[in-house]
Amino acid sequence: MIRMETDRSADRILLQLKSKGPQPAAQLARRLGVTAMAVRHHLYALRDSGLVAYQDERRKVGRPARIWHITEKAQARFPDSHAELTVEMLAIIRATFGEKGIDRLMSERTRLQTKVYGERIRAAGKSLEARVNALAKIRAEQGYMAEATRQRDGVFLLVENHCPICAAATACQGLCREELMLFSRVLGDNVSVERTDHILAGARRCAYRIMPNGAH
Repeated sequence: MIRMETDRSADRILLQLKSKGPQPAAQLARRLGVTAMAVRHHLYALRDSGLVAYQDERRKVGRPARIWHITEKAQARFPDSHAELTVEMLAIIRATFGEKGIDRLMSERTRLQTKVYGERIRAAGKSLEARVNALAKIRAEQGYMAEATRQRDGVFLLVENHCPICAAATACQGLCREELMLFSRVLGDNVSVERTDHILAGARRCAYRIMPNGAH
């Protein structure tokens, strides 16, 4: 029983670091509702397992702050949907039909997604906020750990803290291009969608600024 509780606490810490980014133990403790001492105990155990690491950041006053983050090894604990099979199939399609075959596959996937996403997003309401929230919910259900927030300037930020198709997207970066196109289509012609963070470019997440055309 104690072992199960320890594993559960470690998983919660990893999830927080994955979804909220690098942070000190005290901040993790506040978010999890436990003591900083308990969090540090788990963090050092996770470090010994190679799942987290830290950097000491100097501050103007006081001691350096120890900022914890997950490692590449920890990324493997989050799902990558049928990664090996998908990459293998993409290689076969590319070898058999060339890049044009890959492009046709991506276009057809986007067409089908547009239909499925579009039905749910239209049912959510006419406001941009309702549509963005519906899109975030769909992506969260598909394993992207997505969340949407409205910024002070009225712009919406869609964040995907995980990419469950990262291996496939690395092998075929057209997937990322098509996803940007998908978001634009289902949110409407009067909406601008801009990717600001990209996991494949080295960011910890993918993020999109969403706003009505003409807004700043």
